[in-house]
Amino acid sequence: MTEELVEDKSKDLPTSGDSIRHRFLDFYASRGHKVLPSSSLVPDDPTVLLTIAGMLQFKPIFLGKVPRQVPRATTAQRCIRTNDVENVGKTSRHHTFFEMLGNFSFGDYFKKEAIKWAWELSTIEYGLPADRLWISVYEDDDEALAIWTKEVGVPVERIKRMGAEDNFWTSGVTGPCGPCSEIYYDFHPERGYSDVDLGDDTRFIEFYNLVFMQYNKKDDGSLEPLKQMNIDTGLGLERMARILQKVPNNYETDLIYPIIEKASELANVSYALADDHAKMNLKRLCGSAAYQKSCSNWKVTWYKGDGRGNPEGAFLPTIAEKVIELSSQIDPDVKSRAPRILEELKREELRFVQTLERGEKLLDEMLANALLNSNENGNGPILSGKDVFLLYDTYGFPVEITTEAAEERGVVGNSADLTENISDTEFLGYETLSTKAVIEGLLVNGNPVIQVSEGSDVEIFLNRTPFYAESGGQIGDHGFLYVNEDRNQKNAVVEIKDVQKSLGNIFVHKGTIKEGVVEVGKEVEAAVDANLRQRAKIHHTATHLLQAALKKVIGDETSQAGSLVAFDRLRFDFNFHRPLQEKELVEIEELINGWIGDATLLQTKVMPLADAKRAGAIAMFGEKYGEQVRVVEVPGVSMELCGGTHVSNTCEIRGFKIISEQGIASGIRRIEAVAGDAFIEYVNARDNHMRQLCSTLKVKAEEVTTRVEALLEELRMTRNEVSAVRAKAAVYKASVMAGNAFPVGTSKKIRVLVESMDDIDADSLKSAAEYLIDTLQDPAAVILGSCPSEEKVSLVAAFTPGVVDLGIQAGKFIGPIAKLCGGGGGGRPNFAQAGGRKPENLSGALEKAREELVAILSEKAS
Repeated sequence: MTEELVEDKSKDLPTSGDSIRHRFLDFYASRGHKVLPSSSLVPDDPTVLLTIAGMLQFKPIFLGKVPRQVPRATTAQRCIRTNDVENVGKTSRHHTFFEMLGNFSFGDYFKKEAIKWAWELSTIEYGLPADRLWISVYEDDDEALAIWTKEVGVPVERIKRMGAEDNFWTSGVTGPCGPCSEIYYDFHPERGYSDVDLGDDTRFIEFYNLVFMQYNKKDDGSLEPLKQMNIDTGLGLERMARILQKVPNNYETDLIYPIIEKASELANVSYALADDHAKMNLKRLCGSAAYQKSCSNWKVTWYKGDGRGNPEGAFLPTIAEKVIELSSQIDPDVKSRAPRILEELKREELRFVQTLERGEKLLDEMLANALLNSNENGNGPILSGKDVFLLYDTYGFPVEITTEAAEERGVVGNSADLTENISDTEFLGYETLSTKAVIEGLLVNGNPVIQVSEGSDVEIFLNRTPFYAESGGQIGDHGFLYVNEDRNQKNAVVEIKDVQKSLGNIFVHKGTIKEGVVEVGKEVEAAVDANLRQRAKIHHTATHLLQAALKKVIGDETSQAGSLVAFDRLRFDFNFHRPLQEKELVEIEELINGWIGDATLLQTKVMPLADAKRAGAIAMFGEKYGEQVRVVEVPGVSMELCGGTHVSNTCEIRGFKIISEQGIASGIRRIEAVAGDAFIEYVNARDNHMRQLCSTLKVKAEEVTTRVEALLEELRMTRNEVSAVRAKAAVYKASVMAGNAFPVGTSKKIRVLVESMDDIDADSLKSAAEYLIDTLQDPAAVILGSCPSEEKVSLVAAFTPGVVDLGIQAGKFIGPIAKLCGGGGGGRPNFAQAGGRKPENLSGALEKAREELVAILSEKAS
């Protein structure tokens, strides 16, 4: 695939993944860089869930939040990216887990050194032929272009100027940013220099990216030079290994291929002889850190069990053993933690397989029913799109496996057949809430029909619609479809309760026929519920204001992690490492209500994605956008890429209130809030509760807190008094029971008392035991039990020093007794408490305690 590398260095050239890594680190260490360890894959950074780049551990330095510890550094950073997970195994270079080799300068050297060293490393240390290397630079970066051409000597015809979308790095809406320059390897130089596209994966691979942080992006979008200019670079280890090892893709390098070999061995499959589909599954499994689909493909397609003869076993731990072996040189902690890793993998796989097996059983039933129905009605056997989606959404069953299984049984799908004849839906909902439309298709229970009668649930496809389909967190519109055969009479009414998008931009209107009959080809009047739409618009705009307020109050680094825009509330998930303080929540509310009071007109524009990003528009992490995007702006407050519906003026929101803030996952917080009518309803409901409370307490609203605090104090004192009385009663009862103590042992008489105290609570039981130990004197052993409630048992064991000295401990003794009552417990050698949930077993448990205590003490004291 490639020419011979530089001849005179061939004996010293690195080829293995390990040697490529070491050569990189040694190269930069010899140039004054401090070699630092790879940081955790789970970063201390609320803006990302996983470490996605080598620079992430240095981000606080680049942002000026912490001082530099060294002027130069170099690392081999382990990374995970999942934004292109659908391409894993399909392309030559996509895999979720990878290593990024990087060199960094914190206000030390800049473009000239970074470019020269990158070229020297590539051509001398790695021996890449200079005429195989192409360069990209930012379109306005004349300085970098001059260094490449005049000082390094790269011909200008092998340098491409590229736009901001490809070659300009930003840290956020504002902050450090700068142009990039990238080095590409050319696998096919024979194709020449005309019409060259560096994005052509069949010819080029980008392996080294140099970021020159030289500007600070201000609030107005303008750029000013940074006082401290920085360098951030990344060289893909797997990509360089692919080049130097002369293999067709990253998977066949020595960094990944041994894992593929192990997986192939377990599946009894030859990778070399496998077809493209099988190879893709092998690569997905072995080049992905989080590709659950690969597990299901293996389990369903190739074999059951662990691949070693155990049908109930798990295969991932076996493959992981090879991964651990390969990673031992770069991460010794992995080997030391291998037992735990393998056990967790086994547990997760077996749990997933259980889910998958349920899906297989359901698929078999669906296919059998499809064949049966086909025989009964004479039509071809059909598996509905609804069933396929159920299998995928509920059971995680891959669509391609459903398709393969259906084809093997002679069953076909019908949703694709229907939608092939339906064009994308024209959405008119930004401009109007009602429109004439034509019914292009109908589905009942996932099956296409021509006509639907009153009382039936139906899915309707229209050529155009004012209904918003659920997306971007905003739920679908509600409303009605009216079919008019006669001007004076509506002969069919459909209530729409949900709208979803299907297969691109086809809107599916889900509803119920309330009156009459609907047919394909009929014209309808589509009308959105204006009140509910307004509620959604209010909550959506309020969500944008909430994100802007969060960034102002807790920091720009926080970012959206999910949202729900409903008619009755909004929900916003965001990355942050701690609960918000009460004063922060108050400040957020004040900011938002202030913006609402400003009565600011919103601006909505459609523009190229690159222009929107340059303008500072916030994009939702993980969302995919087209070349043209819709930008919703609250001038001076917020600018986001958004396809949702919004108010025209912030004053329409009227009011905003946070109703809860909580953690939902590690590093993820959630705020729920209400606005508009929902805000008024919430405030009114709270006001009614307050009125009732004031009436009950017979105080004014402003006196409620003081009155409740006084009542709580009275309650606390009363409870203390009751506890004291109960303790006295228990002690009195214990004084009567003291006479039931009996001696055990011959050489040393030990007084033993094992009794039930009926319904005495745990604290009083403790007081009784303490009294008895003092009364009986040393040596003595006391076991007491009670049933304070219908499903509760309390136990206590108290031993004097003379008993403990015999080697008998209260904590160890009482635990097994408590288990007999469905519980457990323990404590100190001289005193222990326990509990249980089976009062009916207390009598037997105390009898067991008496027998064992007597037996032990008799032996010890004889």
